[in-house]
Amino acid sequence: MTQTIREVVVAQDQGRPEVLLSVRGLDVRFGGRRDVHAVRGLDLDISAGQCVAIVGESGSGKSVTARTLVGLAGPGAVVSAKRFQIGDVDARRLSERAWRKIRGRSIGLVLQDAQNSLDPLRPVRREVGEVLIRHQLVPRRQLARTVDQALSDVGFPDPQVRGGQYPHQLSGGLRQRALIAAALAGGPKLIVADEPTTALDVTIQAQILELLRSKCEAGTALLLISHDLAVVSSIADRVLVMKDGVVVESGTTTQVLEDPQHDYTTRLLRAIPSASTRGHRLSADAAPEAEATPVARDHGLPVARDRGSVVLCAQAVHKSFELPGHRRLVAVDGVSVSVKAGQKLGVVGESGSGKSTLARILLGLQAPDTGAVQVLGTDWGTAGREHRHEIRRAVQFVSQDPLGSFDPRYTVEEVISEPLRSVSSAQLRAERVREVLALTRLSPDLLAALPRKLSGGQRQRVSIARALALRPSVLICDEPVSALDVSIQAQILDLLDDLNHRTGTSLVFISHDLSVVHHLVDDVVVMEAGRVVESGPVTQVFADPQHAYTRRLIAAAPKPAHDLRAA
Repeated sequence: MTQTIREVVVAQDQGRPEVLLSVRGLDVRFGGRRDVHAVRGLDLDISAGQCVAIVGESGSGKSVTARTLVGLAGPGAVVSAKRFQIGDVDARRLSERAWRKIRGRSIGLVLQDAQNSLDPLRPVRREVGEVLIRHQLVPRRQLARTVDQALSDVGFPDPQVRGGQYPHQLSGGLRQRALIAAALAGGPKLIVADEPTTALDVTIQAQILELLRSKCEAGTALLLISHDLAVVSSIADRVLVMKDGVVVESGTTTQVLEDPQHDYTTRLLRAIPSASTRGHRLSADAAPEAEATPVARDHGLPVARDRGSVVLCAQAVHKSFELPGHRRLVAVDGVSVSVKAGQKLGVVGESGSGKSTLARILLGLQAPDTGAVQVLGTDWGTAGREHRHEIRRAVQFVSQDPLGSFDPRYTVEEVISEPLRSVSSAQLRAERVREVLALTRLSPDLLAALPRKLSGGQRQRVSIARALALRPSVLICDEPVSALDVSIQAQILDLLDDLNHRTGTSLVFISHDLSVVHHLVDDVVVMEAGRVVESGPVTQVFADPQHAYTRRLIAAAPKPAHDLRAA
C-alpha cells in the first residue's frame, strides 16, 4: 500500500510515530468445565495515526482481543503477555481502578451491540457526557455544548432534542452513533472499535468512516475489528487475519487482500458478495441436489403458486405515526410493490427510509392508514379473523436478531415446531421439522439444544427453518445477515438462494448492504423518506441509477476488497 497522508504527516512532524500500543505474546484463556484458549501468542503494535484491522470468523478471537486490550476480558479470563504497553504504562500490572482512569481518556471503546452497551435508564446525552465528567475534561458550563458537538460529529440528527431520548426510543443506527460519540468524546489517543459500522446504513457508515479517518490523520490510532473486508480495505493500513485465536497472516492491507498467502484468508475473500459473484456460490458448502423438495402430505398449509404469479401486493399504502408536540412522522408514503412467486426482491434505503415499516405492513403486523395489501389475492384489511390467521401463514419473517425472537426456554425443536401447533397430527409435525432441518442443512443433533448455545449462523438457520415450517409463499427478511461474519453470511446467502430455487419461495430482502443485495436479488426497490424513488432489475438500477438518491447510496457504499474471482 502506498504511504497514506497521515503517515507522511506523522513522519514529518515527529520523525517516527509514537507507539501507543505494543503487545507481545498475548494469551487469553477462559477456565471452567471446558478450557478455551481464545487468543494465542498475539503480537501487535499500533502507532499514532495508524489504523490496524483484525479480521476473522466468529470465534477467531478478534473480539476477545479487543476487550482484553481495554481491560475488559471478562470474568474467568486468564490474561498473560510478555509485553503489554499502553504508551509508557505496563498494562499487565493495572488494577481495575487504574483501568478506569485509562478507559475513555487514553483508550476509547466502541462495541457492536449498542442496545446492551448503552444504559437504558438514562438519555444518550448523559451517556456521552459521562466520560467528560469522570475525567474532568470540560467545565460544567461547556458540557452541553461539547456533548452536542460530539453527537453532531457522528451524524446524530438534532442532538439538542434527540440527545434527550433514551436508547429504546432510537433506531439501531442512532444507538450505534451515540455509542461511537461516547467513545470519541474524551479525545482518546487510541480507539478500539469492534464492528462499529455493522448496524449503519451506507451513507452513515461512510460518514463514520470519514470521521475515523480524520481522527487518524490527526494522530489518533485505530484498532478496527470488522467482518466487512470492503470497509477494512477502505481505511486500514495493516491487517491481521485471525483463526482459532492465532494470527495466520498479517501485512499491509494491499498485501493481505490482494495477494493472500494463507488458504483461510483466500476463503474469506472469496466469500465477499458483489456484483461479480451473482450466480456463484459464496461458501465452500456443496450445492444441494437440484430437484425440488418433496411436498409434505396435505395438512391445510399454503404452498407457493406457479412462478410468475403475484403472491404479495401492496397498493398505495400510507402509514404515519404521532410524535410529541402533535407532529406526525410519515413513515410510508403511497408505496406500491408487488412480489411474484419465486421472485427475489430487494428493498434498500437509509435508516428512517420506511423499509422496516413497509415490512411490518406486508406482514400484516401494522395496518396502513390508507391503501391495501393482498396476500394470495386476499386483502389483509377485509379478511375475517379466521381467514387472516390462514393467510398469515403464507408470509413469514426472518429477523436480524434471531435470538431475541426465540423463547429462551425453548429448545431448537420447540422453536421450529411452534408455528405448527395448529397441525393436529404429531407425526406430520415431526415430518415437517425434519424436512425444514434438511432444507436449512441443520443437524438433527441440535434439536435438543438451546438456541443461546448455538453459533450466530446456526441461530439464523433455526430462524429460517421456523419461518419455513408453514411452507410460506414469501419470506420477508429484515437485515438477516448484517450481524454475521463474512463466511457465515456467505452460507446464509447461499441457503436463501438455494431455498428460492428449490421451493419457489419468494424473498423480500431488506438490507443496507448494497453488495449483498446486488449479489442475491433479481429486482430492487429504493426507498427515501417513505417513498419509492427508483425500482427495477438490480443490475440495471445499480449500474445506471436514475435518481440522485440512488446515486448517493451507491457512491457511499465501500468498494469490495480485491475480487479473487476476477483475478
